[in-house]
Amino acid sequence: MTETTLSLATPVIQMEKDKGPSGDLGVSGQVPAQASVATFKFLKWPLRLRFFRRCTILCPTWVGSFCIGAILFILVVAWFTYGESYLAVTDRSQADILVVEGWIGRKGIRAAADEFKRGGYRFIVASGGLTSGRWEDQSASYASMAAQEMMQLGIPKERILVARSANTESHRTFESAVAVWRTLQEGGIDAAALNVFTLGPHARRSALVFSKVNSSALKIGVIGWVPAEYKDEPWWQSSDRSRELLDETVGYLYELLFDSGRRSNSPQAASQN
Repeated sequence: MTETTLSLATPVIQMEKDKGPSGDLGVSGQVPAQASVATFKFLKWPLRLRFFRRCTILCPTWVGSFCIGAILFILVVAWFTYGESYLAVTDRSQADILVVEGWIGRKGIRAAADEFKRGGYRFIVASGGLTSGRWEDQSASYASMAAQEMMQLGIPKERILVARSANTESHRTFESAVAVWRTLQEGGIDAAALNVFTLGPHARRSALVFSKVNSSALKIGVIGWVPAEYKDEPWWQSSDRSRELLDETVGYLYELLFDSGRRSNSPQAASQN
């Protein structure tokens, strides 16, 4: 008879001789055909799948935990006290081009016009994308509105450049910087340096983005305009300023570490997309 053993591995066939009751072989020393036993023996698979492994980790002691907590507490208090002033940096360069982010509002545009008249700039660039359109029937361009306000404030039209950026809900500062770069390139304007005029807490992020987009040989300065009412009360007493500080803190860190998730800082690549 034939006996078969099954398992999950590669079979190895061995022929065994079936001995008689006395343990002797059959006639002429051959195993009868009906006495042949085919045994399938299977090899064990050598690879073991393991999903977890044991490892050693270091945990802080009570003293270490206290030190870590104290450091974090000091950083939070320091940012709570000086965070807004740190972000609202002003670092002018000897620039001949003044870039104004149009979304900062009418008061900001007036302050930018005063800066243009005092600073001896060749051109002033109004930048910005489209408004949200929640109140208007049709979205308007921040750059165009800022340019109109500048002309009403007495700035000659031929010295105003309009840099309309792409309509996007993300990377707005990046798109604004790309639009400014494109406008200067198309106008054949060789700028020695740029000063970016923007709202206070947004200043440090704007300077970082514009410096990445534009040539490394082009010096980027920044002017963080702070409205007069900001000096009357601390930021935590205003819901708008609190939200603004939180947004700018996250945005600056994200820009500093991850480039806001952009694929490229190149304005040429952005123009092709």
